[in-house]
Amino acid sequence: MSFLDNIAWNSDGLVPAIAQEAATGRVLMVAWMNAEALQLTVDENRAVYWSRSRNKLWRKGEESGHVQLLKELRLDCDNDVIIMQVEQLGGIACHTGRESCFYRVLEDGQWKAVDPVLKNPKEIYS
Repeated sequence: MSFLDNIAWNSDGLVPAIAQEAATGRVLMVAWMNAEALQLTVDENRAVYWSRSRNKLWRKGEESGHVQLLKELRLDCDNDVIIMQVEQLGGIACHTGRESCFYRVLEDGQWKAVDPVLKNPKEIYS
């Protein structure tokens, strides 16, 4: 029996995966993994996701260089969410050039961007 057999995959064969910066505990992003992506994450010791929009495997940082090195992998009590402690190379996880994808705060009924852009996305992606 493989560790993959313990995962409660959704009807599309996916499980949500939360990436958390190991050094600070900050949640960086949420993405999806299929069985192949999760196995590759373990084998390669770096985050590999399933891109639903592109319908293909996506190695975090393959275009940007902002790779997530795996430090620890955990499964929740319902077996349906993965959380990964990662080292975020380059300090940027979000395609907007920010540290985290969770950079907006609700203030007075409006979403306000509160985290700075560390690098212009035009400089990250060609």
